[in-house]
Amino acid sequence: MDLGIAGKTALVMGASQGLGRAIAETLAEEGANVVLVARDAEALETLAKEITDKHDVRATVCPVDLSDSLAVTAFCTRVENEFKPDMLLNNTGGPPPSPSTGVSDEVWHNSAQMMLFSVVRVTEAALPAMKARGWGRIVAIGSSGIVQPIPNLAVSNTIRGAVAGFCKSLSAEVAANGITVNMVLPGKIDTGRLGRIDTAQAEREGKSVEEVRAAGQAAIPIKRYGQPEEFAKVAVFLLSDPAGYVTGQMTRIDGGIIRSI
Repeated sequence: MDLGIAGKTALVMGASQGLGRAIAETLAEEGANVVLVARDAEALETLAKEITDKHDVRATVCPVDLSDSLAVTAFCTRVENEFKPDMLLNNTGGPPPSPSTGVSDEVWHNSAQMMLFSVVRVTEAALPAMKARGWGRIVAIGSSGIVQPIPNLAVSNTIRGAVAGFCKSLSAEVAANGITVNMVLPGKIDTGRLGRIDTAQAEREGKSVEEVRAAGQAAIPIKRYGQPEEFAKVAVFLLSDPAGYVTGQMTRIDGGIIRSI
């Protein structure tokens, strides 16, 4: 299938590792130029070189700390006036594991800035060029915790739920402009963040990480963790031309771990 995105530009947030990196690489495989965004400039430079060498597309590096509101404001100016992306992947880091109460104001405020307010502002900055073209694709990475709250990830469950509300609201507002807005909800995808979550659970329960991983995989109908590349292919389809009639949706990529309809 021709995804119709060769030569288009994708702005990929959180591109230095994990799901963001896998999506950036998959977009480049399809011929899209990528603007790579994350805090780690060195990791971005390495990824950009790998992408350009392998796929002969343009890869632009833009280090940004999404928890810094002033840095986000400056970045949004570049998004609107310089990058003008056709596609936007909203992908942010997650907060540390925590229960619902006893979380410091600092963690709540920093997490909301990074995971919600930055997404709103970057999306706003990307929209004018999409509207002018009459074509755009926006995908946000959420979490299965939006549908079924994940124990000890209360901050993430709360803020990602707010992002879901923003995406659903926006999808109706921009659909007539040829712009789609969707979310993808990862379950247990084998990334560094999942490793940190498993480690925290092991320490909390007095188990080995291997025991926690084995139990986690046993609870998934497919009986294994997902791979970032599997997740990326679904996300990139939603960023593509053939997905033009799919909007306002939350797509689970979780091996069936969420049992509700």
